[in-house]
Amino acid sequence: MFRDKVEAFMRQFQKDLYQALENCDGGATFTADEWQHEGGGGGISRVIENGHVLEKGGVNFSAVQGELSPQFLKMLQMPDPAYFATGVSVVMHPHSPMVPITHMNVRYFEAGNGQAWFGGGIDLTPIYLDLKQARAFHEQMKEVCDKHHPSYYPEFKKWADDYFYNEHREETRGVGGIFFDRLMATDEISMEDRFAFVRDVAYAFIPFYTSIMNQNRDLAYGEKEKQWQLIRRGRYVEFNLVYDRGTKFGLLTKGRIESILMSLPTHASWHYNFTPEPGSAEEKTQQYLKKDIDWLHVQ
Repeated sequence: MFRDKVEAFMRQFQKDLYQALENCDGGATFTADEWQHEGGGGGISRVIENGHVLEKGGVNFSAVQGELSPQFLKMLQMPDPAYFATGVSVVMHPHSPMVPITHMNVRYFEAGNGQAWFGGGIDLTPIYLDLKQARAFHEQMKEVCDKHHPSYYPEFKKWADDYFYNEHREETRGVGGIFFDRLMATDEISMEDRFAFVRDVAYAFIPFYTSIMNQNRDLAYGEKEKQWQLIRRGRYVEFNLVYDRGTKFGLLTKGRIESILMSLPTHASWHYNFTPEPGSAEEKTQQYLKKDIDWLHVQ
């Protein structure tokens, strides 16, 4: 079955990814926590804590099935209450405010009537913006998209801008990236084509993020930078608890709460009416938290 092949890929990708991150960090190992889903299937949560670079991170695999409630069926616009879902979800929270937070996800959904689609994406949340790194990140995202279809990068980049957005703050979570959902077969693009794209997105993440970890891990910082990091982590928490579809899906399908909330940092802060100092590096980063920035040509 096609879904068996996708599930096997997700299992292998989780293994390859957590081992690469573990090797790059060099100070801690990922623990494995296996769990079962009440509707069938389950997953493996791989979590790293107190490494040399990574304060907390997770690489979660799941392959679950069940039936959605009428409320959630309507919200997801699913054609059938029975579902199968498999995927890998990743969030990394580094110790250093000079190393960006990152998130990636690749997933496959299949409804009871056989209708199926892929979703996923990668985004980057720097605490202190490095324009060169932001541009290089988007260049890599465009490269992997262009390999499969010329419309992918502009479409999925805009989708990320719109999705990774705290509406109540009127600011993006970071510098965006790519985001896509409900990628079904069309007359032009087969499910095998979609699967090939998702595989390339997944494996593009490993060299991109380990490179940034190595570039930034030894950069100097002080207490001011740590405080700004905690504030930006707070914005990350706000998004994940208010808007993130994966969080909502996990909660409403009675997923494992520790795995669902793995994406939250160990420490975060909320300062009342905080405003960065004029002309500061914090203000510079804040000014770029907007939609529709052309990161490929930013100076």
